[in-house]
Amino acid sequence: MAKEQLEVLNALDVAKTQWYHFTAIVIAGMGFFTDAYDLFCISLVTKLLGRIYYHHDGDAKPGTLPPNISAAVNGVAFCGTLAGQLFFGWLGDKMGRKRVYGMTLMLMVLASVASGLSFGKSPESVMATLCFFRFWLGFGIGGDYPLSATIMSEYANKKTRGAFIAAVFAMQGFGILTGGVVAIIVSLAFKSRFPAPAFEVSPLGSTVPAADYVWRIILMFGAVPAAMTYYWRMKMPETARYTALVAKNAKQAAADMSKVLEVEIQAEQEKVENISQDQSNSFGLFSKEFLRRHGLHLLGTTSTWFLLDIAFYSQNLFQKDIFSAIGWIPNAKTMNALEEVFRIARAQTLIALCSTVPGYWFTVALIDKIGRFAIQLMGFFFMTVFMFALAIPYKHWTHPDNRIGFVIMYSLTFFFANFGPNATTFVVPAEIFPARLRSTCHGISAASGKAGAIIGAFGFLYLSQSRDPTKTDKGYPPGIGVRNALIILGGICFLGMLCTFLVPESNGKSLEEMSQENEEEGGAVPSYDSRTVPV
Repeated sequence: MAKEQLEVLNALDVAKTQWYHFTAIVIAGMGFFTDAYDLFCISLVTKLLGRIYYHHDGDAKPGTLPPNISAAVNGVAFCGTLAGQLFFGWLGDKMGRKRVYGMTLMLMVLASVASGLSFGKSPESVMATLCFFRFWLGFGIGGDYPLSATIMSEYANKKTRGAFIAAVFAMQGFGILTGGVVAIIVSLAFKSRFPAPAFEVSPLGSTVPAADYVWRIILMFGAVPAAMTYYWRMKMPETARYTALVAKNAKQAAADMSKVLEVEIQAEQEKVENISQDQSNSFGLFSKEFLRRHGLHLLGTTSTWFLLDIAFYSQNLFQKDIFSAIGWIPNAKTMNALEEVFRIARAQTLIALCSTVPGYWFTVALIDKIGRFAIQLMGFFFMTVFMFALAIPYKHWTHPDNRIGFVIMYSLTFFFANFGPNATTFVVPAEIFPARLRSTCHGISAASGKAGAIIGAFGFLYLSQSRDPTKTDKGYPPGIGVRNALIILGGICFLGMLCTFLVPESNGKSLEEMSQENEEEGGAVPSYDSRTVPV
């Protein structure tokens, strides 16, 4: 039997879409814009780092980062992100969403600047310094995941909550796109100012000394949008659901939301005290009651995010290697260092513009119409189909006449990742857990995803290497080839489709309905099979 809802929470659930909703989307979304820029811009400059710091006289090929260094540079931010998601997710439930929100942003600003100022007397010391600062950059980014999702879900109304949370996440697409655009502008500017011959003409002359500034500028630019957002984050009031249900301060919750919604709201302190005295909703994360009510939910959100991120990040971080394999980016010997940065950035920008960004916004437009479950299931299904369609006739796609077809198919896997599980795995954990555990459970789900990203980032480096030892990148052992790696990723996407059946549909329901915070003791657990949307 349902309890009577607090007036302040009911006012939020039924509120019409207002200016404050869009303000919250922009404030939280700019954090995700920065997150995506900082996480993905490293893939634009790893080839340049290899040329600058690991070129050896007499080598037939341009310098490349050794396998262990490359894995560390690409993956260390994910390790920091995983730790940050767990720590700040837990802290957001203990201290409040707003108090922790500013910490994550300042950490991102400082670590972005410090990454670009990485120093050292030897290549190894420069890379070690870079990895150190990128770990802390990832730590700050990690906090943004549970806090942004939780804040947006607790501010939103029932009718358009999915679209609002998805819109925050969709800013990732613009972050990835901006990373490519910034790299294009910086590399073109330096290329015109410091012309250089191709590597095969002059191995030393192909990498001008000024190239060392290029990667630093690209990395440091990530601090700009984060710094611009800090003031507005600090002006946001704490969410009413945290203030009323966790901090037990009905008066403050009503006062904050009265200002935001511009309506008079009763404080209802007595009702809040009755809720707080109800033992049926005081269980902890590691209790049998949590396992009974939300155990399968948490398994569903963690497993789907884990499997999705193995596929998504292995593709996204190593697009440049796939483009090289099909001939979209010329042989490194035929380019100078800055030309290579430009070509890699251009290819990634085209993919972002044509598939990544549209996919996110298709989700925003349709998530509250067809539901989270349908979008996630469909996304995993089509990712599986397109992975196998790329992998099985792989030799066909590498033929010069078929390369454009390969890029279209590859782009469609990104489109259905973003119009699919990449968005929904972020949205759902912010909707289905109790307020006092919401940020923590979202952090656990997101950390599971980043564990998958680490596997993708580290594993794909080795897996995608050619079976022929003469065709591998310098320092790498033979792998299983791009074709077989894509087959494995297709199988992972299929598993994600199966795990989606563990995740309940939250479309059209209040947060308290999904978390059962307005149920009397012994209330029923939501059905896992019900995919219908309430009218």
